Amino acid sequence: MSARSVRWLVRAAAVAAAVLLAAAATNALPLVPALALGLALAVLFAGEAWLAVVAGAARPRRAGARQALLDTSVLIDGRIQEVAESGFLAFDLVVPEFVLRELQHVADSADAGRRARGRRGLDVLQALSVVPDDVPAEREVDQKLVVLARTLKAALLTNDFNLNKVAAIQGVPVLNVNDLARSLRPAWLPGDALQVTIVKEGREAGQGVGYLEDGTMVVVDQARDLLGETVEIVVTSALQTAAGKMFFAKRAV
Repeated sequence: MSARSVRWLVRAAAVAAAVLLAAAATNALPLVPALALGLALAVLFAGEAWLAVVAGAARPRRAGARQALLDTSVLIDGRIQEVAESGFLAFDLVVPEFVLRELQHVADSADAGRRARGRRGLDVLQALSVVPDDVPAEREVDQKLVVLARTLKAALLTNDFNLNKVAAIQGVPVLNVNDLARSLRPAWLPGDALQVTIVKEGREAGQGVGYLEDGTMVVVDQARDLLGETVEIVVTSALQTAAGKMFFAKRAV
């Protein structure tokens, strides 16, 4: 219930109490029964208003918003927090409790790398909602997620390639942060000028290799001797590979 509805309930209680007191003042009703009835109505309406406020606080989701279940891979990745804060996702992001348990297991790993990734996932989790939903009939976390998403008619947010495929086959909408990142990469065209730092030698003679901020590889002709330097380049062509797009460039004159 909205704040406006709550205000109307409170006003109705006040009006009812005023009418009863006016009737008592004109001897239309005995004073004591009128006061008692007015107080009872006021308490009733106030109680309804309080319950409406509590119910509204317990359901913070936006009207019409769908749910998206998050798996461990997207929490460990960490980028989903900034994506959610940007406001571009029209979903309520929720994490099932069994995903939290799996993430805690990763954070407690004896391997330092896995432990660090798990703890980063737990940091991201602090800004999200954890729900106690479970699927006892399934043992694997991935299958639990797929079944729960189908039950709730929710989407699934993951970076896991295999889970992505399994969920899509079973009719669950899948959102992949890697796909989003690839779609947002700048569409550089031949002739565009940019800067890149040469970090290693290329395969062919004279080539140097650098990377854009989003990780896109750029192969620069006649840049082998410029390791560690940031140079002005001009894009000459692009190549689409299974891992994404890479660019070829030459040094700007």
